[in-house]
Formats: sequence, structure tokens, C-alpha cells
Amino acid sequence: MIARVVGILSVAGGFVLGIQGLEEPDSPLLPTALGLISAGLMAQIFALVRSWYLVMNRTE
Repeated sequence: MIARVVGILSVAGGFVLGIQGLEEPDSPLLPTALGLISAGLMAQIFALVRSWYLVMNRTE
């Protein structure tokens, strides 16, 4: 659950910074935005793999 929230917030923050960075081409906002988006995507992938792993190893 935490990884999903962090992923969503990172991707959203990355898009906001990316939009702001497009208005100022010389600022370091675009690489920062790209880093936030990629970190958010990795968090989402981690959450997906972790939930899949937990479902496969569930003992009933």
C-alpha cells in the first residue's frame, strides 16, 4: 500500500515539475521530473510484483 501511494505521488509530482520545467528550459526541473517519474514507476512495479508474490504464496 505504501509503495502504491509513493508511486502515485512521485509520478504526479514529476508531471507537475515537468510542466513547470517546460516553461523554463534552462532550469534543472526537467531532469528532476524525469527522475521522479521513473522512481514512481519503479515503486508501482515493485508494488505490483509484491502483491502478485503475496497472492501466489497465500496459504488458506
